[in-house]
Amino acid sequence: MEFGLFVQGYVGKRAETDPLAEHKALMEETEYVIQADRSGFKYAWASEHHFLEEYSHLSANDVFLGYLAHATERIHLGSGIFNPLAQVNHPVKVAEKVAMLDHLSEGRHEFGSGRGAGSHEILGFMPGITDMNFTKEVWEETIAEFPKMWLQEEYQGFQGKHWSLPPRKILPKPYGKSHPAMWYAAGSPSSYAMAAKKGLGVLGFSVQKVSDMEWVLEQYKGAIKDAEPVGDYVNDNVMVTSTAICAPTHAEAVRIAAQGGLNYLQSLVFRYHDTFPRPEGFPVWPETLPEFNEEIVELLIAEELLICGDPDEVLAQCRRWEQAGADQLSFGLPIGISKADTLQTIRLVGEHVIPRIDTDPVHRTTRFRQAA
Repeated sequence: MEFGLFVQGYVGKRAETDPLAEHKALMEETEYVIQADRSGFKYAWASEHHFLEEYSHLSANDVFLGYLAHATERIHLGSGIFNPLAQVNHPVKVAEKVAMLDHLSEGRHEFGSGRGAGSHEILGFMPGITDMNFTKEVWEETIAEFPKMWLQEEYQGFQGKHWSLPPRKILPKPYGKSHPAMWYAAGSPSSYAMAAKKGLGVLGFSVQKVSDMEWVLEQYKGAIKDAEPVGDYVNDNVMVTSTAICAPTHAEAVRIAAQGGLNYLQSLVFRYHDTFPRPEGFPVWPETLPEFNEEIVELLIAEELLICGDPDEVLAQCRRWEQAGADQLSFGLPIGISKADTLQTIRLVGEHVIPRIDTDPVHRTTRFRQAA
């Protein structure tokens, strides 16, 4: 199992007291990715969100990843996601950005795509549309065109229902042979199977705990055996996310977690992700979950909803994800804790956890593994 970091420009309530909160959040997250690179993490995923106040201010993630391409050495830099819906970003512009990042990172870019977080975000670009299912139609029409844009000397052009382009040379071409690995941000079981049939890796942002892996793998690993990849190769890979806090002692980790504003982050998730199934009894915005105390944090750990503890405990918790079949475990880091505590988590995981689980320290790209 490999390890990643997920950043999204989460500001939270800090803006209420700090006029520079947005700037600090974005700059701190570049530091987290740089430290993750030094600590042996293989992936860093950066969101593309629009209009999601407090929850995510990282909208121009191509710019963010371009900076990190120069500031890092080994870590793979993934779009989590680039939105290729023509009403949001023209597909040709997305193809150009992916290829450019592939060059600037010298083959370390990972192309994650998807349909956006929910109606508040995506329907803002689509006046008159009220059904989020419309976005599936646009994405399905578009996704198979990217490898053609990258690999055909002159792209044959496209005439679709939602966008079109005459034959043109799409430049630059990707770095080296083939193209970056392709991923899809999936939520429902049917989305995992669909991604697998297309040969796409999955960004499983919807997986909440270890027990969720059973249906994820059943849907994905079964379907990918018969994949008809839209790209040049199959990217057989499932990434899942979990919040992680690691400290020298269990007591310190729990104390940090209890101060991390996890309740507010979860409340914002369901404020904006209205396509996610809402847990029974979950408050409707502007109501929020009550603040977590140390007792609740201990319960979250016991229910495998939170990775938290000393290095040995965190190692054991990550082993559970590995045993369940996750290909990659990506950590979301709560903004409510200090920068020092966040960097401590990254360093401790890098020192005590990753070397015992990740067996590919070279961090080869999927396409180069395929070629080998």
